[in-house]
Amino acid sequence: MSEEKPSVAYKILTAQQWQDFSRDGSFSGAPVDLADGYIHMSTAGQVRETLDKHFAGQSGLVIAAVDLVALGNAVKWEVSRGGALFPHLYAPLPLTAVTAHGGVELDAEGTLRLP
Repeated sequence: MSEEKPSVAYKILTAQQWQDFSRDGSFSGAPVDLADGYIHMSTAGQVRETLDKHFAGQSGLVIAAVDLVALGNAVKWEVSRGGALFPHLYAPLPLTAVTAHGGVELDAEGTLRLP
């Protein structure tokens, strides 16, 4: 039986990336996304490790909740860090697929608050 994949993923952006995305209505990717040929996203269970590994020490970060259903077949689930399946978007991310966003915040226990 196949594992149910979540319908929401998360994209972490710098403040400048979010500002440009909000203005333009579409996001083609961060430098690593452009180099790899797809937009990296994480599930709720993966996003904290992504934050710690790739954004440590950065401030002003924004996390966007992305409706994967709205993106259809442009989303591919592929093996990445630790052999886990991650959602990768093989198209620009439209702002219309973002269902919520907010600044990256940790609660008193150090748990990432998702929008």
